[in-house]
Amino acid sequence: MQKKQDMIFKRKLYDEMLKWKRERQGKTALLVKGARRVGKSTLVEDFAKKEYKSYILIDFSKTSKQVNALFEDMLDLDYFFLSLQNIFNVSLVERESVIIFDEVQFRPLARQAIKHLVKDGRYDYIETGSLISIKKNVQNILIPSEETKMTLHPMDWEEFYWACGNTVAPSQIREAFEMKRAMGDAVHRKWMRELRLYMLVGGMPQAVDAYISYNDLRKVDEAKRDILSLYDDDFRRIDNSGRASKLFTAIPSQLNNNASRYQVGSVIEGQTNERVAELVAEMEDSETVIMAYNVNDPGAGMGMFKDYARYKMFLADTGLFVTLAFNNKSYVENVIYQKLLSDKLEANLGYVYENLVAQMLYTSGNKIYYHTFPSKAGNYNYEVDFLLAKGSKMVPIEVKSSGYNTHKSLDEFCGKYSSRIGERLLLYTKDYRQDGQTTCLPVYYTGLL
Repeated sequence: MQKKQDMIFKRKLYDEMLKWKRERQGKTALLVKGARRVGKSTLVEDFAKKEYKSYILIDFSKTSKQVNALFEDMLDLDYFFLSLQNIFNVSLVERESVIIFDEVQFRPLARQAIKHLVKDGRYDYIETGSLISIKKNVQNILIPSEETKMTLHPMDWEEFYWACGNTVAPSQIREAFEMKRAMGDAVHRKWMRELRLYMLVGGMPQAVDAYISYNDLRKVDEAKRDILSLYDDDFRRIDNSGRASKLFTAIPSQLNNNASRYQVGSVIEGQTNERVAELVAEMEDSETVIMAYNVNDPGAGMGMFKDYARYKMFLADTGLFVTLAFNNKSYVENVIYQKLLSDKLEANLGYVYENLVAQMLYTSGNKIYYHTFPSKAGNYNYEVDFLLAKGSKMVPIEVKSSGYNTHKSLDEFCGKYSSRIGERLLLYTKDYRQDGQTTCLPVYYTGLL
């Protein structure tokens, strides 16, 4: 029987892969990157089954010595291909077959061989790479320039709808966003409840599958805890001192503290942001976290003014964030999930919504920044939660976890940098409204910005 996730988990990256196949015609290999358990292997094999006459999948996390030995000498490609076909009992068809190098970071020589294989031109090649930074394992090889790189993120809000069998709501939300008008209490409440469900389950295929299969949020939480345990193991491979693991685990508490940046010293005694900069870069490469950097001079070219020592760190998946944030028991009790789902948990959930917004902005193609600046009196700071670059202007965003629609920080920021501002947005839990120059948007529109 075919797995449920093979039938229903439609991924947007599939269309980008089709474009690569059609336009590159074997002139480059495709490298699909992403965190572990994000669905790379499933997506790539599904693509190979549907778009080619035949394929060979080499999983380098469990390859035999016989297969590994083939990459020691690539001079005779006829022998190489003949051996692969014999080992895997698959007939390759010239220009109509693909060879998949799954978890290629475990066999650097295979990645180095891409240069020669692409030049040969007989078949297409797709590589996948997981959490452990691929750079760790390529120090002594020639990195192929013949690669088209793509990143697979956790399922976004729209893919989550598709997985749940709802293809109508995403188009309705898009249409409503373009109309820019209030939808009314009934529709708004429905869409907010569905967004909170996505916030709780997240977009990791294993967690989504658990939700669809069991309709039990405790089962979903168990799936997410398994993934977080794998990530912890991987972080200890990156850094066996445990610092990366501590930095990752502390993300929810750091956001909840509402500080203007990640306070490394409060997590690891004696460490500063500068001392762990290389480690943070490794974590960012892993695609398990999303970085938002403070910009010293906010404007359209924010990338030139980001402060690498002042940053906030978010989890790349909202469901994993919720589990990590409420991990004080052996499992997250259903009562917490139910209260979050019904929006009745007695806690300030600003940091949960902030992580949700960060993920939705990032997976929709935005680089995210923020800006902190002192008040005129100098006795406290204002902060704009997110800054996006749109053309020659920037879009400042303030996030509220309630219907409270005051936006003092946003107003002060827009007054200070008025000539650089395009649209100014407040993301909150109520329906669409216009408040002077500020557009107040329900948070479910975030993925469309």
